[in-house]
Amino acid sequence: MRWVVLGILVLAVVWVIWTYNLLVSLRHQIQNAWKQIDVQLKRRHDLIPNLIEAVKGYMKFEQDTLEKVMEARAKAVTSRSVKETADAENVLTQALGRIFALMENYPDLKANENVLRLQEELTTTENQIAFSRQYYNDLVMRFNMRQEVFPSSLIARFFNFQPTEFFSVAEAEKATPRVDLTLRA
Repeated sequence: MRWVVLGILVLAVVWVIWTYNLLVSLRHQIQNAWKQIDVQLKRRHDLIPNLIEAVKGYMKFEQDTLEKVMEARAKAVTSRSVKETADAENVLTQALGRIFALMENYPDLKANENVLRLQEELTTTENQIAFSRQYYNDLVMRFNMRQEVFPSSLIARFFNFQPTEFFSVAEAEKATPRVDLTLRA
């Protein structure tokens, strides 16, 4: 009988250790995933001034739009929390969308090699951000769910694990705008 009780106690301790380590591991994976998003956002932020420089000579009558993009970029660069970053990035995405839509009115701009290259780099970066955000949110979901399901919720509460915020996209941004910058003869 003593061995059975000792065996159950050992299994309980092993389970507590395993659950705790799993929660810690998920927390570190989330932190790493956030750093990956941060890398892609920095790349995006670095490309935007180059794009603005390339288009501002063509878009003389659109200075207000260009300034709004730079203001949105500045807010995005200085954001700190997940929610603040998501909100700032959503505003920046909207501002960039307006620039790309306005580019339709400038045939010389659409033919400019630098602008086309920058636009391609931004599109690639946007895709990488989307993949990174999806991975991050998947990890957050697993981490938060693990904290809520019984019996691991007992361990999470005992060791004071806290739910993590998702990196969400504004409802208006969920539908990707279609911008066609192909040259027409």
